[in-house]
Amino acid sequence: MPNPETHSFDDDGGIPNSRLPVLVYPGALESDAGPAAYEELFAGNGWRGAWRNGIFPFHHFHSIAHEVLGIAAGQAEVILGGPGGRRFRLRSGDVVVLPAGTGHRNVGSSDDLLVVGAYPNGMDWDLRRGDPAEHEEVLANIAGVPVPDQDPVLGGTGPLVELWNGASRGPRERNV
Repeated sequence: MPNPETHSFDDDGGIPNSRLPVLVYPGALESDAGPAAYEELFAGNGWRGAWRNGIFPFHHFHSIAHEVLGIAAGQAEVILGGPGGRRFRLRSGDVVVLPAGTGHRNVGSSDDLLVVGAYPNGMDWDLRRGDPAEHEEVLANIAGVPVPDQDPVLGGTGPLVELWNGASRGPRERNV
C-alpha cells in the first residue's frame, strides 16, 4: 500500500486542528471487507475501544485522543478542519486518521454508511464543538496527547509514526 495522503488545517480560534497531518488511506481495505476487518486491523495495531456508527452531522473534534475512522460500508462527504476546512468524499474501504484537535463533520452520506472508529491504546475521548471559551483548555489537552506507537493501518512505525514524530506536536497558530 502506498503512503497515505496528508492534509493539514489551521487553527481558526474555535477548531484548533493540529500540526500533525490528517492521514487518508484511500482503499486501505477491500470495499466489502466488513466492520470486523477494521476492528481486527485497528486492534492488531494497538488502536482499541472500537465502535460502530456514523460521523456526527456537526463540526466537532476530540482534544484528548487521536481517532481512526474506517468506512466499513457506504460513503460519506465530510468536512475536515472545521467550517473553513476541506470536503472529502470517503468510500467503503477508506481509512482516515485524525490527530487530536482535528475538526470533522458529516455533511451527507448514503443510508448504509457504517464507520468503525478506534483510539490508540483505547484512549478515552471527549467531544468538543469549537467553543472559543474552551480554546486554551483544548490546546493544553492536545499538547498532552502522545504520538501513537503504531500506525493503525500499516502497523509498526508506519507512515503515521514517521510523519507525526517528524512534525511539531503542538497545535497550529491561529489565523487572524
